Amino acid sequence: MGIADLRHEYETAGLDRDDLAPGPLGQWRRWYDDAVAAGCTEPNAMTLATVDAAGRPDARYVLVRGVDDRGLWFFTNTESAKGAQLAARAVGAVVFGWLELHRQVRLRGAVGPLPRPEVEAYFASRPRSSRLASWASRQSTELPHRAALLDALAVADARFPGDDVPAPPWAGCYRIEPDEVEFWQGRAGRLHDRLRYRRDGGGWRVARLSP
Repeated sequence: MGIADLRHEYETAGLDRDDLAPGPLGQWRRWYDDAVAAGCTEPNAMTLATVDAAGRPDARYVLVRGVDDRGLWFFTNTESAKGAQLAARAVGAVVFGWLELHRQVRLRGAVGPLPRPEVEAYFASRPRSSRLASWASRQSTELPHRAALLDALAVADARFPGDDVPAPPWAGCYRIEPDEVEFWQGRAGRLHDRLRYRRDGGGWRVARLSP
């Protein structure tokens, strides 16, 4: 069977306007909870898209580590490729794919750093091995071979022999504050439900989109 021959018929109850929470982040929380309850793989994983200096899009998976009334948080190296891209163009788009539930959520908006205390609080909660890896890895830079990474890890391990491994200067946390959020629910016969929140003054306007 070729790629073009793959088919999967979606059979779900669908999504109506009356089903939605007043705001998109409240609706995201509902669907996230459903994804956790359904045992979806990595329910907090999202594809984050940014733009480089030449205007070319770039995308990768990151994990959401927090949500508040303004947006979703993720942590990363500020000196990485995405860190540099966000410093130059502080906007992004993310996609969640909860395929077991035939659901997708897309968000777009401004992306900005969170205060250093938030970074340090999260960093302290990570396993020691992950904290040491953050010191050893200069994310997105070239390595001559894997042994160089392991050598850097050994240096970090010797530098911080106990459990007190502080956050390195390049540890960062960002929040995407969406101004547009779309909820996609798969339906039979490709007649999917797409409901989009778009910021309108101090509130949100909801529209149904053609699938």
